[in-house]
Amino acid sequence: MFTLQLKPSSSLLLFSLLSFNLVAQPPSSRAEVIPISGAIPDDAEIQKVIAPLAAEIKATFGLPLVGAPQGLFRGRRGEENLLGYWVADVMRKAAQGVIGAPVRFAITNAGGLRANLRPGQLKVADIFELMPFENEMVVIELTGAEIIQVVKEGLVRRGGEPCSGVLAKIEGTPELATLTVTWEDGSPIDPTATVKVATSDYLFGGGDSIPTLKQGRKPFTTGITLRQMLLDECAVMAKAKRDLLPPAPGRYTVPVPIQEAIRDKKFKL
Repeated sequence: MFTLQLKPSSSLLLFSLLSFNLVAQPPSSRAEVIPISGAIPDDAEIQKVIAPLAAEIKATFGLPLVGAPQGLFRGRRGEENLLGYWVADVMRKAAQGVIGAPVRFAITNAGGLRANLRPGQLKVADIFELMPFENEMVVIELTGAEIIQVVKEGLVRRGGEPCSGVLAKIEGTPELATLTVTWEDGSPIDPTATVKVATSDYLFGGGDSIPTLKQGRKPFTTGITLRQMLLDECAVMAKAKRDLLPPAPGRYTVPVPIQEAIRDKKFKL
């Protein structure tokens, strides 16, 4: 496991110091707009505290993780989100390790992936840029019918949210389309069967307009942030002397006219 060596309260301490410096000033009878520029001198006392913390953060963020010779990218203009596929795969794998049972499906949201992973040696900072939030992984139970509906909602909203465990194919025209969702091996999904699903607390709480995820039953919050999960996976690959390579494409098959209709918010299933 990769353990980040930053003091847990470092960021909070910096924020608190800056906030105290503001609220500790004597009250003024008039508000004054002060432009922030290089003309404002640094506070010497605050800098004494910030300097060692900044050095600690810089040293930690510069630590090497694993090689990614091809990089991983979110995709654009109808391209598949291979970076998101990797994140969903890691979520599914990590969830299985935590609960000790099969996890058939995992889904994350493209909007939560804030940076691509550029080709080369990945560092801790790259994972923080990719996943800057403190979102945790949650395992829930959904029926097969609900999983198909989750995939459908993600397709209508964004052309398909990053997922693991299923294949989705849209056929037809924007005016008359059909959706087929199977397990990743091509076998049919039993709409009545209940399976384990990995997602984030953000999506389970109703974020990013995938309302069916809120219907998940027996929620189990793992206590693992998505960011830490990715750091751990990179550490495992590095120890095994394996590079991080993009997952295979093909999880979503969406004709170009339907991609355009989705982009223009004119598509319904």
